[in-house]
Amino acid sequence: MNIKLSNRSMFLLWFGAAISMAEIMTGALYAPMGFKKGIVAILLGHVVGNTLLVLTGVIGFREKVSSMESTRYAFGIYGSYLFSILNILQLMGWTAVMIIISGRSLNSISIKLWGFDNFYVWALITGLLVILWIYAGNRGFNVINNIAVILLLILTMVMSFSVFKGGMPDRIKGGMSFGQGFELAVVMPLSWLPLISDYTRAAESEKGSAVATWLGYFIGSSWMYIIGLSTALVFNSSDPTDIMLKAGLGIYALIIVIISTVTTTFLDVYSSGISFLNIKSGNERLVSVVMGIIGTVIALVFPMDQYENFLYAIGSTFAPLFAVLVIGYFIFKENKNSQRFNVEALISWAIGVMLYYVLLRYDTVIGVTMPDVILTGIIYLIIHKINLAFKSLGGM
Repeated sequence: MNIKLSNRSMFLLWFGAAISMAEIMTGALYAPMGFKKGIVAILLGHVVGNTLLVLTGVIGFREKVSSMESTRYAFGIYGSYLFSILNILQLMGWTAVMIIISGRSLNSISIKLWGFDNFYVWALITGLLVILWIYAGNRGFNVINNIAVILLLILTMVMSFSVFKGGMPDRIKGGMSFGQGFELAVVMPLSWLPLISDYTRAAESEKGSAVATWLGYFIGSSWMYIIGLSTALVFNSSDPTDIMLKAGLGIYALIIVIISTVTTTFLDVYSSGISFLNIKSGNERLVSVVMGIIGTVIALVFPMDQYENFLYAIGSTFAPLFAVLVIGYFIFKENKNSQRFNVEALISWAIGVMLYYVLLRYDTVIGVTMPDVILTGIIYLIIHKINLAFKSLGGM
């Protein structure tokens, strides 16, 4: 399934990926900050997160490798296997979470519209649509996805009008610091770090794809966050489905939920298959379809709560990983493809993961992820310099 993505398709791909119920629900968490302060935290966080995301994607474009294959440049072959396994696990989790959110939302809408109450039917329908999207191959990534995202854009405008036509109170009860708000905005684009190169490797140009990816995800994700913030302030609710029903969107709400879930989730499923192929060769489309089936089964069998904690868990693992990768690739010009492990990189990554949980105890103005990324990069620089010094002494 050799996909080719034009700059327009790349923009629509990431814009569509950003439009989801999960992002709206995350945006609703900002309500205690108030509208103006919440928007500032959302926009600044997305600027930082998107920039690191795009920088990582440049590696995939230049080397024409997938995200997990790109980790070989810093961590070696077996190191990339480790991260492929972690990535498959988290992508299956994301797939299940998105299907569960969709199933619950669609079930609420169907109860209101037709009195039909069956979460499992709607979750299964969502999972099957994701699998069919993957099976469509290149047409699914381009023609079908582009049409779906344009339709989704129109529907999102309708939803936005329904939300913003009311007044905007300053805040509701509760508390969220600016650092916490900044963190939640940064971590959403960073959650796509383990996937970005799976798509930029198929782009038509480096600069064009970088700009298209940055703008597509920044506009889409920021918009969804702001809708979530606004719905929480106006309607005092964090449930976007409930808001759409109160706004009288009805069948439009059903379409919004279905399309937004599929345009986001099929990327998770496809990339989980690509991560598997970094470990063992096989048929790309078949492996991705199997991953979609597994994600759907997980959604039907296991409950997936604690969404915010799930985001933090992803950040703790992959943010320091790609901090090391970016430093190794752009500064050290490393290529560890022929090595089994790069001990320096793995030690730096492990320290970065531990640092993340230490930093969680402190409420900094730039959250947790960015300090962790910066510190992990510095640690890798120091370890690398020390190792070079020892090698130099050994050669004397």
